[in-house]
Amino acid sequence: MDIKDRVANQIIKEQELIIGPLAWKEAGKVSGLRLDAIAHMVYVEGDVKAVLEALVARYERLFGQVSRDVCRDAVRPFIAKIPEDQLPTALR
Repeated sequence: MDIKDRVANQIIKEQELIIGPLAWKEAGKVSGLRLDAIAHMVYVEGDVKAVLEALVARYERLFGQVSRDVCRDAVRPFIAKIPEDQLPTALR
């Protein structure tokens, strides 16, 4: 699994702890994410920065700043491994 996929999965899993299965349902609405319902995994396809930005924005639109903070905390262990040009502003 690529770092971009690990980051997206971690964001969704952290959101899932708060909002339950709705986290996966909302992630499924983000263009550029491919969900594998059986494996409970998500894969980023396309522009990594744009897809991750859209994922964070989706949760933030629904649940506000707290959701953005949860996303940021979720990816903290991965930040050093994400190329600067692929890291969305919302996760910095």
